[in-house]
Amino acid sequence: MDTTISIGNKGKGVRSDCSVTLTITESGGINLQIDSKVKSLFGKQIEQLARQVLTFYKIENATLLIEDSGALPFVMAARIEAAIRKLITTEKEFLLPMLDVNLYQTTRERNRFSRLYLPGNTPSLMINAGIHHPDGIILDLEDAVAPDKKYEASFVVRNALRNLDFYGTERMVRINQVPRGLEDLDYIVPHNVNLILIPKCESANQLHQVNERIEFIKTKHGVKGNIWLMPIIESALGVIKSYEIATAATNVVAMAIGLEDYTADLGTKRTNEGNESFFARSQVVNACRAAGIQPIDSVFSDVGDMEGLKNNVLRSKSLGFDGMGCIHPRQIRVIHDNFAPETDEIEKAKKIVIAFFEATERGLGVVSLGTKMIDPPVVKRAQRTIDVAIKTGKLNQNWREVEHVS
Repeated sequence: MDTTISIGNKGKGVRSDCSVTLTITESGGINLQIDSKVKSLFGKQIEQLARQVLTFYKIENATLLIEDSGALPFVMAARIEAAIRKLITTEKEFLLPMLDVNLYQTTRERNRFSRLYLPGNTPSLMINAGIHHPDGIILDLEDAVAPDKKYEASFVVRNALRNLDFYGTERMVRINQVPRGLEDLDYIVPHNVNLILIPKCESANQLHQVNERIEFIKTKHGVKGNIWLMPIIESALGVIKSYEIATAATNVVAMAIGLEDYTADLGTKRTNEGNESFFARSQVVNACRAAGIQPIDSVFSDVGDMEGLKNNVLRSKSLGFDGMGCIHPRQIRVIHDNFAPETDEIEKAKKIVIAFFEATERGLGVVSLGTKMIDPPVVKRAQRTIDVAIKTGKLNQNWREVEHVS
């Protein structure tokens, strides 16, 4: 009996993607049908890739229809592989070579002002996302992917981690809620993901389960390097347990809050003013500061309201957050500009750091600025302000030399 499956996206408005319909037959060899506007230019390459994937899985008799709307090879390979693995039982993976530019690691302390969410099953939104230079790109396997599309999205996200140029931004994936999300780890851990977001986190045990699975996969595949975690608090229970979650593991580097689900859990409406979420956001910030990790705010959902976004960022910053999510590239610049230190913050930080260095050079055990004593946490915070100002171009890297000369 013939077995048929369709995978992928097609139709009006679909770009940089394809749909594949695969029927495995008992005889007749390979019948390959290609429907593509670029067939005259790339038809041979499409056929070669399709046959390569089929041969890899030892498919000798099948009909494969590819309806292409400009899919890149990594997307087409993901679609064909997902269709095959829906029909046969195998753990083999068809992997295109990893791009050398995707072999970098990221640090615990790096700036995470912005993280751009991209649906894991919509390749057109991924392809050029890196040119907008967010601090992180999130390939989303959770809320942005329909339940019946999550399996095929896993292959697209895996291939994107290997074959998409992220332009040096932090490569993030939001998995599904644990325990379902543990299955997602097989598709991302071996492929140099930098940071994993764990949604709807309500206990330290969820992070322990994630880390146990990560370590198992790393050992199995010989994966080296750190994989950071960012749990997302999205419920009243998560808020109450936020410190437990923030301190659950040494690779937790940041914790975010998701206000759409949180306000739904409260049974209230989310507003721009944020009075309904003030307690939760403050709780998350305090838990993060106590744990020594970065507090990250929720997304601002109105992509057309730049003034509203600016005001939201300033409120977020005033509460102590270090960054926030975004759902459109046009939001990135506003987020960066307003999370970066302002002139008065930079000037104050410079005075504190200079006072600290002068006291150290003179062998003084006490640091003071004017009539105020300066303790180590204040110096550390000032130095961080300096570092961020340098990274965002608001302060020259050699500012101390310039200050000394002037």
